[in-house]
Amino acid sequence: MASKKKSQSPDPRSPESEEKNVYVNRKARHDYFLMARLEAGIVLVGSEVKSVRQGKVSLQDSYAMIEAGEAFLVNMHISPYEKSGHFLPDPKRKRKLLLRRSEIRRLTGKVAEKGLTLVPVRVYLVRGRVKVELALAKGKPKRDKRQDIAKRDAEREMRRREARRDKLA
Repeated sequence: MASKKKSQSPDPRSPESEEKNVYVNRKARHDYFLMARLEAGIVLVGSEVKSVRQGKVSLQDSYAMIEAGEAFLVNMHISPYEKSGHFLPDPKRKRKLLLRRSEIRRLTGKVAEKGLTLVPVRVYLVRGRVKVELALAKGKPKRDKRQDIAKRDAEREMRRREARRDKLA
């Protein structure tokens, strides 16, 4: 008599359950002071999921908003899947975010504060599910952006000098 094995969920430590970055919004770190971060699921149709897996997604100029007790991601571009049939959703449509009611209430209070907004920082896959990392952010003034660039350039120059000195020694 052969015993049937029960289907077990994959081990969370297995390589199959690791996060895979699909898109990272580096410009968000440049344009905003990022404060609190949180993970949200996103409602997509099948062909959009396939496009996301191929990396055909862009978070440029996108933001999250809370409307009537629900969270939405606006201006996220997902290119249409080439092998999709006749149904092609709008690439920049408003997409619903999956958050707990308590998280939405907390974010509503924070976003109501002057100058705070919800910015998507990255899109990634966890066990086959598409997730979005949101950050509560405050816009940077132009002078702060310039200071960050100057600081990065100075650090890069120091690393170059150290590498050159180590190479000569």
